[in-house]
Amino acid sequence: MSIPFDKIFTGKTIIITGHTGFKGSWLCTWLHHLGANITGISNDIVSDPSNYSASSVSSFVNDYRVDIRDTSKVASIIKEVQPDFVFHLAAQALVRPSYESPIETMTTNAIGTANVLDALRFVDKKIVAIMITSDKAYDNVEWVWGYRETDRLGGKDPYSASKGMAELAVRSYVDSFFNVPDSNIRVGITRAGNVIGGGDWAVDRIVPDCMEAWANSETVDIRSPHATRPWQHVLEPLSGYLCLAENLYLNDQNHGKAYNFGPPADQNYPVSELINEMSKYWNQIKWKDISKDAEHVHEASLLKLNCDKALFDLRWHSALQFEETVKMTVEWYKEYYQHPNQSMYDFTVSQIKVYTKAAKLNNIAWADND
Repeated sequence: MSIPFDKIFTGKTIIITGHTGFKGSWLCTWLHHLGANITGISNDIVSDPSNYSASSVSSFVNDYRVDIRDTSKVASIIKEVQPDFVFHLAAQALVRPSYESPIETMTTNAIGTANVLDALRFVDKKIVAIMITSDKAYDNVEWVWGYRETDRLGGKDPYSASKGMAELAVRSYVDSFFNVPDSNIRVGITRAGNVIGGGDWAVDRIVPDCMEAWANSETVDIRSPHATRPWQHVLEPLSGYLCLAENLYLNDQNHGKAYNFGPPADQNYPVSELINEMSKYWNQIKWKDISKDAEHVHEASLLKLNCDKALFDLRWHSALQFEETVKMTVEWYKEYYQHPNQSMYDFTVSQIKVYTKAAKLNNIAWADND
């Protein structure tokens, strides 16, 4: 029986940078479920525990541990593997650590992106490259409107600035090298917002902080309970990445374009509401508002994305309501903490199937494989 995306990705050779990370490991699992051959490039596993380990991703990925800033090694791997698709997710992915290591953040996110693009220049075959940045790439003035792909890039903190720099690198390579008639490289740029879902244990993340504390019957400290975020399940932007990759593989009409992948505007909720929703699926939660006592660095309190372009060009939109997103997230962690010695691969795949069914019920184009 055919499943969404299998006609495009089954049997294909795919490189995922940042494959040991939260998004990267979910993407590996989805593409492995589709029958793809996956090579991963990452510097290390960013947390312990991790979804990469919990879902046994190493058992089906050709694993390279390489710093994305190492120009020659990245180029050598891409030349050797000869991929059909590249999904570039490798990054220093958090705002607060970017204040502690701004140079590392900027070189990883900007130079690392340039390294991947430069390596593609010297591979003589058709390759679709999906370059993942962030909604933080926008120059966020915290207005009530969702940012469009044509809005100004930039950022106040080192992380946001590094994502804007990465996008400038992508645009430069597209215009300078990949828009020429003999280029086989097709590039898509993606920006997504706050993602949640099972298997995220990165530092300074609200959901893993809550899950770990509550699993140990502890109180979790909340820095910014009133900050508003466009919460979405990790599978939402991943479906967007796959949808854009499929589109670019079939035609070059959207080559070089950027796309937002986020939830609708009415799914922006404050952190306190996220916690209240999680409490429906986890008994005896405890949390403490430390906003008055916390040491503050600049973090956006309001940030929305306008996804009309993805809807128009790709017929993509989100599939899950806020309540469904939270339920799937908490259920994954409960399964993990209740059965700590079992692989989460099957459960992760089962959630991919649930998500795909929800997308089909919502008449989203990529899920309609009839």
